[in-house]
Parts: sequence; C-alpha cells; structure tokens
Amino acid sequence: MRVLPRGRIPLGPRDGVERGEDMTVILDGQAVPAYAGETVAAVLITGNGMTTRTTAGGAARGFYCGMGVCFDCLVVVDGVPNTRACMTIAADGMHVSRQQGRGLPE
Repeated sequence: MRVLPRGRIPLGPRDGVERGEDMTVILDGQAVPAYAGETVAAVLITGNGMTTRTTAGGAARGFYCGMGVCFDCLVVVDGVPNTRACMTIAADGMHVSRQQGRGLPE
C-alpha cells in the first residue's frame, strides 16, 4: 500500500480514480511530494497551507474560485511571477514560491 503525505486522500481502483506518478515540486525552497496531473494549487494546499501570496499591503491571499477567474492564487513558478496556481499543472522539479506583492522586480 502506498503511504501518502499529509493532506492526501487515498485513491485506488475501487474509487475509480488513480493517482498520477510520484514527483517532487520545490515549494519555497523545500521539496514536497506531488503527483502527475495535479495543479500547483493542489500541491500548495497539501504542502503547507492555503496562503499563496501577500498583497503589496501585506494582506494574505489564497484560493478563492479555483478556476482561474479571481487571480487570488498568484504564485511564482520557475521565476515567472503572477502565475495562477489553480490553472498551472505541476511538473517534476518545478520551483514554486509564494508571491510577495505584485511579484515584479523592484
């Protein structure tokens, strides 16, 4: 039986859904487990909470709509700021960090 990290729901043939292949995403400098086919949002939720970014004023933001409409889940993916976590498929070795402010160079 596959041991799943914190926050993961066990799935299998009995449930009609199979989990993708194991992979690793680097989240804020830490390696976290992920599975092929997951969004960056799913990795963030199970990796270390719901906060994806802070606004320029310092207010925390997280997931709201989960379908790419609200833009509250903006993160930095492989150095590219303002990437919607809910619309981006995670990839093995991808570097994701929580965005601070507008994510633009000072």
